[in-house]
Amino acid sequence: MIKFILAALTIGAVAGYVNSNVALFVSSSWVTDYLFNASLFMLLFVMGLSFGIDKEAVAKLKSKGLKILIVPVVVAFGSIVGGLVGGLILRLNVYASMAVTSGYGWYTLTGPLMQQILGTEWGAMGFAVNFFRELLTIVTVSLLVKVDKYAPIASGGATAMDTTLPVIMRYCGSDVLVTAFSSGFALSMIAPFTVVAIASLK
Repeated sequence: MIKFILAALTIGAVAGYVNSNVALFVSSSWVTDYLFNASLFMLLFVMGLSFGIDKEAVAKLKSKGLKILIVPVVVAFGSIVGGLVGGLILRLNVYASMAVTSGYGWYTLTGPLMQQILGTEWGAMGFAVNFFRELLTIVTVSLLVKVDKYAPIASGGATAMDTTLPVIMRYCGSDVLVTAFSSGFALSMIAPFTVVAIASLK
């Protein structure tokens, strides 16, 4: 499955590059936004449908209760500590570095927020770091699952509820759907607040 994802990504990148050099399509770049959103909504619909049909999964969600929050809390803590360690190693401002990683993989949010608060350089950093987190999750999921069944969920962060969910389910099994979706959803909810709060400390 990974080879098909990488092939699709490569073809999309080439198509986008070609279109950006054709005057006819320069003013129509909004089409890609609609295509992306439409495909993402369709993905979420299918995942929601499979979740709703799976009565066992619904029962598991109800039975876990607040325990379902353990995974996103641990992932959030690990992400922020990772930003601290990375900032110390690279001799960057640790608050800005932690703010970048507190986007939990949501690059379309973290990039603009970091740019607004700390400028263009950190905006680019916020985008790149979180984009590569998502990409690396997709590429290495087959290796991560050998470490632990929940490792891909932690690696995916906020994207575990949408873009990395298909590969997570493919390699970890459908029984992780509830954990992956709920973790990604919770991280997506807190990401705007953690990015702003930590970045403001700088």
